Amino acid sequence: MKILKFGGSSVGDAERIKNVIEILKQSIEENKKIAVIFSAFQKVTDNLIKMSQLAAAGNTEYLEYYKKLEQRHISTAQEILAIKTQSGILAQLKFTLNELEDVLHGVYLVKELSARTQDFILSFGERLSAFIIAHALIDRNIDSEFLDARNLIKTDEAFGGAKVDFELTYNNIKEHFKSHKKLQVITGFIGSTNINETTTLGRGGSDYSASIFGAALDVDEIEIWTDVDGVLTADPKKVKKAFPLKGMTYEEAMELSHFGAKVIHPPTMHPAMEKKIPIRIKNTFNPSFEGTVINGHTNNSNFSIKGISSIDDIALLRIQGGGMVGVAGIAQRIFSALAGKQINIILITQASSEHSLCLAVLPKFAAAAKKAIQQELHYEIKERLILDPIVETNLSIIAVVGENMRRTPGIAGKVFQALGKNGVNIIAIAQGSSELNISAVISRDDEAKTLNALHDAFFLSIAKTVNLFIVGTGLVGGTLLKQIDNQTEFLAREYLLNVKIIGLANSRKMLIDSNSIDPLNWDKRINEDGIKTNLDSLIEEMKKLNLPNSIFVDCTASDKVSLRYKEILDSSISVVTPNKRANASSFDYYIQLKQSAIKHNVRFLYETNVGAGLPIISTLNDLVSSGDKVIKIEGVMSGTLSYIFNSYTNGKTFSQIVKEAKEKGFTEPDPREDLNGMDVARKLLILARETGLSLELKDIKVENLVPEAARNTKSVDEFFEKLKEFDHEFEEKRKWAESKGNVLRYVALLENGKAEISLQEVNDKHPFYSLSESDNIFALTTKHYQNRPIVVKGPGAGADVTAAGVFADVIRISNYLS
Repeated sequence: MKILKFGGSSVGDAERIKNVIEILKQSIEENKKIAVIFSAFQKVTDNLIKMSQLAAAGNTEYLEYYKKLEQRHISTAQEILAIKTQSGILAQLKFTLNELEDVLHGVYLVKELSARTQDFILSFGERLSAFIIAHALIDRNIDSEFLDARNLIKTDEAFGGAKVDFELTYNNIKEHFKSHKKLQVITGFIGSTNINETTTLGRGGSDYSASIFGAALDVDEIEIWTDVDGVLTADPKKVKKAFPLKGMTYEEAMELSHFGAKVIHPPTMHPAMEKKIPIRIKNTFNPSFEGTVINGHTNNSNFSIKGISSIDDIALLRIQGGGMVGVAGIAQRIFSALAGKQINIILITQASSEHSLCLAVLPKFAAAAKKAIQQELHYEIKERLILDPIVETNLSIIAVVGENMRRTPGIAGKVFQALGKNGVNIIAIAQGSSELNISAVISRDDEAKTLNALHDAFFLSIAKTVNLFIVGTGLVGGTLLKQIDNQTEFLAREYLLNVKIIGLANSRKMLIDSNSIDPLNWDKRINEDGIKTNLDSLIEEMKKLNLPNSIFVDCTASDKVSLRYKEILDSSISVVTPNKRANASSFDYYIQLKQSAIKHNVRFLYETNVGAGLPIISTLNDLVSSGDKVIKIEGVMSGTLSYIFNSYTNGKTFSQIVKEAKEKGFTEPDPREDLNGMDVARKLLILARETGLSLELKDIKVENLVPEAARNTKSVDEFFEKLKEFDHEFEEKRKWAESKGNVLRYVALLENGKAEISLQEVNDKHPFYSLSESDNIFALTTKHYQNRPIVVKGPGAGADVTAAGVFADVIRISNYLS
């Protein structure tokens, strides 16, 4: 035999009730013997509470609520009942509704609402729904009868949350079912006292009713039908990747429910748990899905935990002081004081020194809890033995639950690592000796981020997701978007990496979409749906979203953007950038960025600041961190100047070569920005700082290749005209080098703590001699590599290689965050 229970959205309207009837037909065919329990129609209990409160306040608005409730039940009955049977059933229904109206009118007249009367009013929800559905089943030739559970479930007089007399109740149920062979359509949530006064069974009362009937009848299984596919690994509204579990133990279900998971209210499971009856959670809207089975067995699972849940709004009371240390009974007095005020404690944690005690309660009880503790510890507070209790609000509790956590090393470490790498501060921690759950108090602002980070860490530990916010969609940014689009499927398949673009901005418009922006059609989306770019708004929205594994990617050359890096890093968001401005600004700011990244457990990566996609900075960092000492760095660090001097041969003037480089897109719009050497200076400065030198840009000696007379021309065309006047000077240098078998190269040198950049001659034995096109080359001489320096050579400019380097940094961060 099975007990089935339906409630909430399962009985939200006539169409859904018809769907439930089809499920019942199928269950009867499969199981033969069943009984079914119904809650009130969706939202009816809330409305009954509201109308009774209005009536008690003398507010005639209660009548509007009543009329809507009356119309809803009558219209539902008319939709699901056969026309030929409607008149008699509607008459009975109207009689019951009139009874409700009379009671509400009485409350309105006396302006008093006792707990006894409230329970009686609330009972109408289940009585009406079960009555209507029972007759709908009869109409469909299902041999059924309505059963008012008040006749069988007997309780004490604790109205609002009555205690069940199990011995009497079980006997009543068994006797009833011996003589009633039809399908019993039972009211959930309600019972009655020994003198037949109506009572309710408290929160989750209809689930409790199912558990009571199931235990009394020793059924094979209890099915609780909801609107989700069983118990999920997390709240799907907060964690989109949550998925249903096949099974869990009673203890796991109770722990998850205690901390906010809408599984099943813990006390409602006790009758079934005592009889070891499985409880299956199923989805009314997906009836073929097997759902989740809750029983006494630890289910085999590939995961070390079963679920993550949270209470999204709690208050934390902190009691501390030297007067607590070694003094017996302080904790007992605090707990007794709170119990006396009917204040439930959600979480308790105490320092081993006994110097402090933290208690989590619902915010609505925080003030009363503080007052109760102040009164109980009045003497100790007055004598300053214990400080006045401190209340912290805007907090949440997250709980990681699972039987497999027992005696499994590393679970707590994994929790703290996932939170730490996402910048989540833990305010309080609790773990029971059963090792069934780890609970942590965090800022409420971090709740969704924490749930997602933990879910990824424990359930998607192989798969990873990074959330990108990209600023700059020009040459490098646009190419990066193409590369992400081209690599999306490959990364998901081969590396189980999901790259999501959440934010995108260019100089005109910006767009943020928490569901992600398609990198293939980004330009269409940003033009159609984007708003005017505002860097403040973009950063604020990125911080507000507070997504785990967030990365800010700056593909601009803007000082304005680079000056925001510290704020972004301080918000526990990693930064990737080819923009040299930040690292080449003041040494103080450079150090601040490094320290912020370390402090907030995020990454600040800028491999493409020097050498585009070449592994220069990472190689240098590896050498330094392994204890090697850098003796000298020299290199051709400008792709533009590399191309110019690699192409500068007999037959072409210097100005012609520069113009050709501009036409091919190798130079900046104004070539003076390349020829003045400042771009190379910034790169050399960054490398110097990576070796540990505290240099500033002004400390670098730079040979400016722009003739002084051409530096202040008003336009680029004027510049080229003026540059022609100096072609003979550059030609003399070229011929002089050529006469000795040498070539000209614009070389950056760092040695003995000094940095300089100049046009030099190199011979055919020098590694810089054989450069071609726009190649960069770097020679690193270190203590370990003195005789033969490490040489890194390759394309040092171009959108493709730069974007690839940025993409590589993004993947490095994804590996760090996983």
